[in-house]
Amino acid sequence: GFVGPHLARALAATGAPVVGLGVESEPPRDLPLAGWHVADLGEAPAVTEAVAKVRPAAIVHLAGQSSAGRSFADSAGTFRANAAGTANLLAAVAAGAPAARVLVIGSGEAYGPQPAGTRVGEDAPFAPVSPYAASKAEADRIAVVAGEQGLDVVRVRAFSHTGPGQSPVFVVPGWAQQIAAIEAGRAEPVLRVGNLEVTRDLTDVRDVVAAYLALLERGTRGAAYNVCRGEGVTLADVVRRMTVLSRVPVRVETDPARLRPADVPWLVGDPTRIARDTGWHAAIPLDRTLADVLEEWRGR
Repeated sequence: GFVGPHLARALAATGAPVVGLGVESEPPRDLPLAGWHVADLGEAPAVTEAVAKVRPAAIVHLAGQSSAGRSFADSAGTFRANAAGTANLLAAVAAGAPAARVLVIGSGEAYGPQPAGTRVGEDAPFAPVSPYAASKAEADRIAVVAGEQGLDVVRVRAFSHTGPGQSPVFVVPGWAQQIAAIEAGRAEPVLRVGNLEVTRDLTDVRDVVAAYLALLERGTRGAAYNVCRGEGVTLADVVRRMTVLSRVPVRVETDPARLRPADVPWLVGDPTRIARDTGWHAAIPLDRTLADVLEEWRGR
């Protein structure tokens, strides 16, 4: 996935032995892993076996179907991966590593649309508008039950994040890929976009990973935490910033194929709780993030 490799490197830098689990037969290359286990979280016996073998001190649960857009085409598969997968993992932890701290990584999209100008806090009710967001809301509720049954679970509501290594299925790397192709003369000078009239709380993946490390060490057992910058930016402004970084002129056009069946006009999080409990806050400027993503795609 996207965040996993960043997290593995950050954890290894602290001296922690890091073991990965995924559906791929081999781990991503050049990762400092102490081990790799192949398991689909939808298959409970395989997950139970892997957790029992490793007996980890901590787990960061990043696996799942991460695209809201794709979830409309495969809602059942999205729930299997995100909700049932979380239930299977937590059952495996209860059986094989009951003392482990588990970060269950959810999504700020579970909150659904919020009033313009506001920052949503962790006590707000969920109101998801996509199968992806609904599956993450359900995974959060499953994590609450696991905590009530004795596990050391910390729930995370991660808002939009981007950075090097993200799939071009997502907007920022998708735009960077297009701009890099235009600069290289491999595409006409048109940047095709979806709905730009939405406001998001956008954080660098490297800041997000720092938040996860802080929550592993200092998060409150049973609590939920927004991981976000706490500031809104329109996708129109993100496109403007990226076209400024382009080495050649580009024209922006709306592509109907890139529009979601349902969207959230405004979603900005309140990071007060994580700042209070851990001292974490987003530090990497958005312009640096966008430049790094664009430079990555130029290299590709």
